[in-house]
Amino acid sequence: MRDEIKLGKATILCGLDNQKVQEYEIEIEKIYKENNYNNKSMLIKITDEKLLEKTGGIIQGMSGAPIIQNGKFIGAITHVLVNNPEEGYAVFGDIMIKQSKET
Repeated sequence: MRDEIKLGKATILCGLDNQKVQEYEIEIEKIYKENNYNNKSMLIKITDEKLLEKTGGIIQGMSGAPIIQNGKFIGAITHVLVNNPEEGYAVFGDIMIKQSKET
């Protein structure tokens, strides 16, 4: 649940260059707990040096990459900030579940 999401460390699951999926470190910088209407629920920043070396930040194809915090799925990457590819937005997992039930 979104009330369990905290500012700070989390990870994303991502596979690059047809390699197996790995965990990469991110930071949750801001949480928009009242957001129920779009895919900008959390402001995130890529902090994993290996991932930054390979990609420079969030790139095309990372949308939908799961975000894990404290061993729980909390959301997924949705957008990159064009002026700073190390940062972007993510959607809450509960919004994803709700939308999947509506289709």
